[in-house]
Amino acid sequence: MLNIHKLSISFQGEYLFEDISFRLKGGDRVGLIGKNGAGKSTLLKILSNEMEYDSGQVATEKELKIGFLKQDIDFVYGRTILEEAYEAFSEIKEIEASIEAINTQLAERTDYESDGYHQLMVDLNDKQHQYEILGGYNYQGETEKVLQGLGFRREDFDKLTDTFSGGWRMRIELAKLLLQNNDILLLDEPTNHLDIESIIWLESFLKNYSGAVVIVSHDKMFLDNVTNRTIEISLGRIYDYPKPYTEYLVLREELREQQLASQKNQQKQIEQTEKLIEKFRAKASKASMAQSLIKKLNKIDRIEVDEDDNSVMTLNFPVSVTPGKVVVEMEDIEKHYGDLQVLKDVDMMVARDSKIAFVGQNGQGKSTLAKIIVGEIEFGGHLKLGHNVQIAYFAQNQAEYLDGNKTVLDTMIDAANETNRSKVRDILGAFLFRGDEVDKYVKVLSGGERNRLALAKLLLQPLNVLVMDEPTNHLDIKSKNVLKEALDRFQGTLILVSHDRDFLKGLTNKVYEFKNQKIKEYLGDIDYFLEQRNLENLREAEKRDVVKEQTDKTEAKQSYEEQKKLKSLNNRLSKIESKINQLEKEIKEIDVELQSNYDATVADPNFFDTYQKKKDNLQELMNNWEDIQLEIESF
Repeated sequence: MLNIHKLSISFQGEYLFEDISFRLKGGDRVGLIGKNGAGKSTLLKILSNEMEYDSGQVATEKELKIGFLKQDIDFVYGRTILEEAYEAFSEIKEIEASIEAINTQLAERTDYESDGYHQLMVDLNDKQHQYEILGGYNYQGETEKVLQGLGFRREDFDKLTDTFSGGWRMRIELAKLLLQNNDILLLDEPTNHLDIESIIWLESFLKNYSGAVVIVSHDKMFLDNVTNRTIEISLGRIYDYPKPYTEYLVLREELREQQLASQKNQQKQIEQTEKLIEKFRAKASKASMAQSLIKKLNKIDRIEVDEDDNSVMTLNFPVSVTPGKVVVEMEDIEKHYGDLQVLKDVDMMVARDSKIAFVGQNGQGKSTLAKIIVGEIEFGGHLKLGHNVQIAYFAQNQAEYLDGNKTVLDTMIDAANETNRSKVRDILGAFLFRGDEVDKYVKVLSGGERNRLALAKLLLQPLNVLVMDEPTNHLDIKSKNVLKEALDRFQGTLILVSHDRDFLKGLTNKVYEFKNQKIKEYLGDIDYFLEQRNLENLREAEKRDVVKEQTDKTEAKQSYEEQKKLKSLNNRLSKIESKINQLEKEIKEIDVELQSNYDATVADPNFFDTYQKKKDNLQELMNNWEDIQLEIESF
């Protein structure tokens, strides 16, 4: 399907990766992993023909279709969600427009006997056949199913994309890719803007995808659930194993241990040979033997142990002062954005040292309540902070909270005070901003680097309450592990908005689900919440089954007359359908005859009257069929 051979690319004289080779085939679901800046997004851009490379080959099968979900996308304004999603079917939409144009001409023209009219009918038949082959009669239903799977509601379908956030627009782009029937899907951080329910739906979709998928993701659980192969980019090389992420880590560690053991044994042999060479060198009678050993030593293929980039940031959140027992108290909180009400009559009490997770679908008010707690936005209701509460806030959209025209160092110095300004460079070094990197402008930093800078800034302010909104977005897996360990050690109060199940696992002791303007409390971690939600879904299904059973019993009690009438309508419908099929067959035969033997067919003076009468009869039968069908549905 796709073959990469000795691919290399460099920036400013340094190789990002060099001489890497691998193949992609149908059914491969590859997790592409590595630290921020290792070259994952660059490799995806090369595979999608969006970026040139220095050397090597990228060979693909003829007419291979590749779909690429980038982290940053551009949208055409003025389209509804459905219209934008339908852009995935450009060929079908073109044929639709052609069919509509032909039908318009047929309705307007009366020259039934002309060659032009005949050609229009032939063209219409060809277009309809092509439309059917491409799935024209199914694409609208498929589009709605995928959009709903990604969290959109039916009432959203006719809303303009302009009115939705970047995260929701990313979902539309993802929906288009999933609908396009590509041979290869390249997905760069697809879960960053998805809630837990949508991530679970996407996992199910990708597991059944017949083509090849390459996924850049830092969500360990998502990678383990979806992928069957892992490619890691590390220090310019790749490591390729046919295992999902967690199993790959085990295999990689086993390989390193084997290499270390082999290297150790080889080193012993080399040292023994070198001692013999020194011993024989001193004796003239043994000089030829010494030379033989030297040649043997030079021919040894030295065993190398795979290098591993283990540089990670150092992170601790010290508590400033001990606050009162109640950290935050909320009563009757509500929030409107214009006519849209996001939160209504929300009550919550946050106790000191609580570890809380906010979960739920996008747009249900998680980030809104976080911003209300930290005083970012106005709201209705009452909110009271406890004694000595000092809140630090990590915002989801870091780009809006960091000045792109400042350097990394200036950003930190401006946020520091007299007591900690001298520690700024040490803090930056702990977050892997070393040497000349502190002079980089914020606007040129990657998403992961911006997140690290935002975390570093948090340490410059006194805090005993942390409110963090999607802090793991763009962080690589090692950095996420460091952050999780730091939050687990944190002695203060934590409120965490996140969709990352693996990150939340065991980190919080309380979960609040946001749904329909309300919140619901679950006393446990994310696993407990998901378990309870599954049970509730099962109970809802059981309730639906009970309702269906009651409905079945009610239908069974229908009067004999109603059942008799329904049977009569179904019989009539069946007879009409038979007549419709017969007429359609006759009309089709006439159309074929017209195409093959036009002059002989139209020689009959009654031909067009008979032909038109059949079409009128067909239309009348179709109208009768529709009336009876509506009557049957009313039962």
